[in-house]
Amino acid sequence: MDCPVIKVAKFGGSSVADAQQFRKVKAIVEADPARQFVVVSASGRRYSGDSKVTDLLYLVNAHVNYHVSCDSLLDSIGERFFSIAADLKLSYPIGQRFAEFVRAVKAREYSPEFVVSRGEYFTAQLMAEYLGYTFVDAVDVVAFHQDGTLDLDRTNEQLQQVMQEVSGPFVMPGFYGATRDGRVRLLDRGGGDISGSILARCLGADLYENWTDVSGFLSADPRIVDNPQPIARITYDELRELSYMGASVLHEEAIFPVREAGIPLVIKNTNAPGDPGTVISEHAKSGDSEPIITGVTGRCGFTAIHIARDRSTGKIGFMRKALSVFERYHVSVEHMPTGVDSFAAVVQTADVKDTIYSIIADIKAEAQPAEIKVVENLAMIATVGRNLRGRAGVSGHLFGMLGNVGVSVRMITQGCDEINILIGVEEKDFERAVRAIYDAFSDHGRIVETSELEPMPQRF
Repeated sequence: MDCPVIKVAKFGGSSVADAQQFRKVKAIVEADPARQFVVVSASGRRYSGDSKVTDLLYLVNAHVNYHVSCDSLLDSIGERFFSIAADLKLSYPIGQRFAEFVRAVKAREYSPEFVVSRGEYFTAQLMAEYLGYTFVDAVDVVAFHQDGTLDLDRTNEQLQQVMQEVSGPFVMPGFYGATRDGRVRLLDRGGGDISGSILARCLGADLYENWTDVSGFLSADPRIVDNPQPIARITYDELRELSYMGASVLHEEAIFPVREAGIPLVIKNTNAPGDPGTVISEHAKSGDSEPIITGVTGRCGFTAIHIARDRSTGKIGFMRKALSVFERYHVSVEHMPTGVDSFAAVVQTADVKDTIYSIIADIKAEAQPAEIKVVENLAMIATVGRNLRGRAGVSGHLFGMLGNVGVSVRMITQGCDEINILIGVEEKDFERAVRAIYDAFSDHGRIVETSELEPMPQRF
């Protein structure tokens, strides 16, 4: 007999922003009996210019800390929940529970993290009743060490205990958990994605669904490229490359629990549940029916510090001495293209805006380079794709297209796994370069497949 399929469905703030969004969530959950476990964020923005409940709760903490009245903020938050409960005719005593919360906040009885966590808590209480599911508090499942780091082993133990006590489906709030002594701790912003991923891992789910307000990943930023093609399938490695360089749909840390457990993740749109979304897995099919690239993305705001070695001195220890200076100033070196006698440390400009001259002075004193040059106003662009591996002519075609539109490439590097080509260009050329790269591998906006590029000289 086949084991039942288990799906964990996590709904972001936009998916639970008001009663109408609650109705969409219910329709999605009821459409698939495998969706037995639901994680929700706090109610998000209902419209442009609206505030997220979590943001309002952070402001409440600030007002309390500075002894400023937070009545209007608490009224706004309460009204969000009262409106949902009234519209959906829910019986949960939200008025009474929220009044108790307001009294305790004003009396400064709660920690700041507990206050912020109530956005998810109250949203999940309302959602649990609306779905007819059991409410499971995240403090009883998601475990933290005393230092604020996640304790996955104890989380798994606590979940197994909950599963013995709760028969049937449940709703759990995301974003928070608790230490052994019951102190509420928060995950990073966007931590609801992580909560869902942890739950999927501990349950041994077959699929982790992340429901948001977009239909998965796009192959380029639609603010730069007109109507970029959706990405149907992507590997975790590709996602890591694209997310790092600016493509953002879900919290980056959310992929690790499910990746380690071999659980695929799918990004779906609450407002368009029929859209296929983007499936993220450890491995994706490679072949003639696959796109040659998965996506193009990038960021501005980089500075490159070019450091050349004095040829009269030895090579050993030169790079280490220079890099140790960046470490001492707590500056992360993002990329490091190298030459025979030189290398460039590419850093985020914001990280060195107050220390760049001190860093250069220390490098001169400790590494004694022949020359140091600083190149500012750089943008880094990543062309990512699992089908780039071992494919002759791709890089040449990419750089040819950049040359055709007059973009000068200041820096080139490629990862050893050959799934990305990273270039540095001047910030003024950033958007033009992204469009040129996308056009290099598309046909009227559609990313061409590998079979269409064989042989490369004939195709282009």
